[in-house]
Amino acid sequence: MNAEARRWVRVASRSDLAEGDVLGVEAGGRQIAVYDCDGTLYATDNICTHAQARLCDGWLDGEAIECPLHAARFDVRTGKVLALPATADLKIYPVRIVEGGIEVEIP
Repeated sequence: MNAEARRWVRVASRSDLAEGDVLGVEAGGRQIAVYDCDGTLYATDNICTHAQARLCDGWLDGEAIECPLHAARFDVRTGKVLALPATADLKIYPVRIVEGGIEVEIP
């Protein structure tokens, strides 16, 4: 995808997301989860690929998010499945801090 077809969207203030926490946001019509893992931010789709559960309602353990519905686990850095019943990886999004705000790059 070319650079013109992507854009950065401010989704929250940096102060809205504490270390070790996850925040559900909407950007460009997408449900996105933003994670703070030891001060580093990551972003993935917010909906589990196994069932229609919001990952922001789950449990963040280091760099792994556990779905609240059936305990599927994903690596928030890569989107890769870590535990069944999910078999499909999550989409990940670039994330950055600009002037105290969290921005996610979306297609």
